[in-house]
Amino acid sequence: MSDYHDDLRLAHVLADAADAATMDRFKALDLKVETKPDMTPVSEADKSAEELIRGQLQRARPRDAVLGEEFGSEGLGPRRWVIDPIDGTKNYVRGVPVWATLISLMVQVESAGRVEFEPVVGVVSAPALGRRWWAAKGSGAYTGRSLSSASRLGVSRVERIADASFAYSSLSGWEERGMLPGFLDLTRDCWRTRGYGDFWPYMMVAEGTVDICAEPELSLWDMAANVVIVEEAGGRFTGLDGRPGPHSGNAVASNGLLHDELLGYLRPSRP
Repeated sequence: MSDYHDDLRLAHVLADAADAATMDRFKALDLKVETKPDMTPVSEADKSAEELIRGQLQRARPRDAVLGEEFGSEGLGPRRWVIDPIDGTKNYVRGVPVWATLISLMVQVESAGRVEFEPVVGVVSAPALGRRWWAAKGSGAYTGRSLSSASRLGVSRVERIADASFAYSSLSGWEERGMLPGFLDLTRDCWRTRGYGDFWPYMMVAEGTVDICAEPELSLWDMAANVVIVEEAGGRFTGLDGRPGPHSGNAVASNGLLHDELLGYLRPSRP
């Protein structure tokens, strides 16, 4: 059994509470939506879900630090919960059901002579889709609606880009970073491409229904939960620089077999 079994159970409790709060306001005609300084939307549901999770963590894990998209960082120490109350807010406010609450526990580790935080628990809950995915380090990755009713996840065994299904979010970010030529080459060379966006491509990589995905700009709360799920399903998760984990400000996830070739397409200097 994983050392993080109790933390995983708590993450499910947190996700249950967030699901109830977000679904209660989903498609509400009087939903309040604001624009943040970075010009992205935030709804009252984003804020209330994060406040709810923070309140439960304060009671259950008062010594742990918390980092959330809407209310920033609180506390110090070797354990840190990372929260994205609604990943896919633009979908949420338009009534599109592809959004999720992302909850991760990260613990402090020493790697290559430096101290950083590593994701060890991840829960991604998409109540409008009726789906949930989760993992704890060393215990595998699963999908289902509860710990007692779940199916184990495993990545695909596709070995060639020509046979791969590639998921992405949009074109604009790649163009802004000088990576569009390589990105377009990749879309031409793959078997299939789809712009699912947000959390979903990573979950499909973990399920083996998509083989590769990438995004050029992300925050820690967008990635932390996804990392442990993809890796525990047998896949690989890095930044565009090849650095493992969620610390590069962008993400590349794959079944592992295609990862190095995928990174080659997405180098900024690629002609």
